[in-house]
Amino acid sequence: MKSTDKFLIGIVAGSLLLVIVAFAITLARPAPTYRTEDTPEGVAHNYLLALQQDEVARAYGYLSPTLAGYPANENAFARHIDDQSWMFRRAEDVTLAVDSAKVSGDRATVQVRESRFRGGGLFDSSQSTTTFDVTLERQGGAWKIVDGEYYFARCWDYASGCR
Repeated sequence: MKSTDKFLIGIVAGSLLLVIVAFAITLARPAPTYRTEDTPEGVAHNYLLALQQDEVARAYGYLSPTLAGYPANENAFARHIDDQSWMFRRAEDVTLAVDSAKVSGDRATVQVRESRFRGGGLFDSSQSTTTFDVTLERQGGAWKIVDGEYYFARCWDYASGCR
């Protein structure tokens, strides 16, 4: 066997090994889990995870009923999400991570890091990362979401609600 053949076999075997390792890492990654709901970070994480998992009832439960345009029920909540899908990143591949929280009395601001992935081909993929805030208030001993830069329908701020 020529040395060029050995070299080519080595390249192919190395590439195959890299693909197998990549699949193994992807499959071994643990599934996201819900956190305890006694902190603003836990509630923000659970709300965002419920939205990503399409668990509408659970996500709706984290929203504050004191919002001026609070959705009347889970179906209205789901409709608002669909109507404002760009605010909820419904058509994008995103990863969300809670970074930090600032608590002041019964109000908290949780900073969330969002990584968006775009793939245009083998050598044309990109990732962009942004941070945004989710605001919560402690109501009746539980943390509830009252505002968000993303993953929050703007119409929930207004008494006229979403129309």
